[in-house]
Amino acid sequence: MTENLDRRSSEPIPQGTQTLARGLQIISAVARGSTTLKAVVDTTGLGRSSAHRMIQLLVQMGYLRHGSPGEFRLGPTLIEYGFTALNQDPLPVVARESLEALAQRTQDTIHLSVEDGESVLYLHKIPGTRGAEMRSRIGHRMPLTRTGVGKALLLGQENRWERLFVAENPEADSSAVKSFVKRMNGYTHDGASFDLEENEPGIRCVAAPIRDGSGEVVAGISLSATRPFMPKDRMQALVPVMKAAAREISVKLGYRQG
Repeated sequence: MTENLDRRSSEPIPQGTQTLARGLQIISAVARGSTTLKAVVDTTGLGRSSAHRMIQLLVQMGYLRHGSPGEFRLGPTLIEYGFTALNQDPLPVVARESLEALAQRTQDTIHLSVEDGESVLYLHKIPGTRGAEMRSRIGHRMPLTRTGVGKALLLGQENRWERLFVAENPEADSSAVKSFVKRMNGYTHDGASFDLEENEPGIRCVAAPIRDGSGEVVAGISLSATRPFMPKDRMQALVPVMKAAAREISVKLGYRQG
């Protein structure tokens, strides 16, 4: 039986759609680094001849393209659809002016992110004008419990903190779990969260949640910089700045406090 397409879905594949599912599995496998026919076969469990035929069709339709000899990459059709998807999502459009103003004011790297499949998904990035370039990029995924913006997305969701932290940090002992929960309680009280080089050495971050008209957290914004530009006193000073920017975007999405 064909496996589930990815971690975001646990629903069984509907009858009669297995061929489509296999094609999507191939695209997903290539996106995650299985760029040769052998790697695709190993990752998906498909037969070599079936995988080869599907790859040929996907290349023909622009979903995949040839890279180095014997290798495949995501194709121009997916790039086109990716930009279309971003433009159809009102969040990056609504947030853009506020994010650009924040970037101009601080000169630091700004991210707009959402939770997707229990991970952080970056929707928009404005690189900083000083310090090292961050490894993040639009469409990139990061852990929820080790990133500032991931923690912002989890504010107030006490029932998820311990489970997600243990899943993303399997080596953590009970004392580390308790420490994380305590920090999250503090961040929830403050309405903003920090990344103190937990995700990327030398990179610190201040983040705040964005809410929609229902009051639910639907996204997060973060401001990141290298340690010399982000001492702890500046991080504290940035909390009201980030909360104000997040609230400005939230209001545009229909949020009304109280």
